[in-house]
Amino acid sequence: MSETQSSLELDADSQVIHLQVDQATPRLDQFLVHHLSNLSRSFIKKLIQQERVLLNKGEPVRPSQALSIGDTITIHLPIEQPDFLTPEPMPLDIVYEDEALVVVNKSAGLVVHPAQGHSGGTLVNALLARYPDLMSMSRVNDEASDRPGIVHRLDRDTSGLIIVARTPPALAHLQRQFKARTVEKIYLALVFGIPPAPEGIIDVPLGRDSRQRQKMTPRSDGKMARTHYRLREAFTGYSLLEIGLETGRTHQIRVHLAWLKCPVVGDTIYGRRKNPLGLKRQFLHAWRLHFTHPATEQPMMLEAPLPPDLQLVLQNLT
Repeated sequence: MSETQSSLELDADSQVIHLQVDQATPRLDQFLVHHLSNLSRSFIKKLIQQERVLLNKGEPVRPSQALSIGDTITIHLPIEQPDFLTPEPMPLDIVYEDEALVVVNKSAGLVVHPAQGHSGGTLVNALLARYPDLMSMSRVNDEASDRPGIVHRLDRDTSGLIIVARTPPALAHLQRQFKARTVEKIYLALVFGIPPAPEGIIDVPLGRDSRQRQKMTPRSDGKMARTHYRLREAFTGYSLLEIGLETGRTHQIRVHLAWLKCPVVGDTIYGRRKNPLGLKRQFLHAWRLHFTHPATEQPMMLEAPLPPDLQLVLQNLT
């Protein structure tokens, strides 16, 4: 897959991304799916059809367009507004709910909140259908929000627990807990190889990759990032780790484990492209949460078991 250099700017109604191809790649759509991993394939296809993707001097392109070294691709992403929030009835695995908050066991493949390419079918859309009162949370402190009640996020292909506030006081309380780093989040990750020690701390600052702005990378001038790991079980060629986060940087676990030379199985962005275990997504699950209830001040501990696809992988390794 090709490497790129990229830059970003804003127009009046769009976000403009420039990508430069450093290696030949077979198809434009494959190139964009890899380098714009936060966008869906269908949305990328729509951008091409709407002539929002231009090659070199502004020529419209087709999805199967072959690329050459030195080509420049310009993408005009429409800037969407938060007034498209629409309730959509969808199945949800509710682990805990009361008048102040909801804790959901998010399935892999589900985007948390609307964004470019995902204006519907997100966790937020499903929550609005189940809890209509959340719509009032789309405007807090006179500011519009496309993520009502969302306190933290999970990557699209990461499953597991996520907290949603149902009232402004609960939102503010939970935000303070996350800012003070008193919320304990424990993940389970299957990685390639065996870590150098059975437990440890990865203290490596992270920042945007200068060539691929959609990716994060270790950087001496990046933001402080600390990840704890503990070996839970070792297999031949693989390890199941418990992961704890002191900070919540974008893609932190995936980047830190790749830096440790133990990339997450199924992570084709930061890890290995070949997936001998046949996973269709990364083996990363938000397993356990410890936090203080924002209304009662009581300690809370919730768990979500590994979903069937990840359980099957472990069974096949034993």
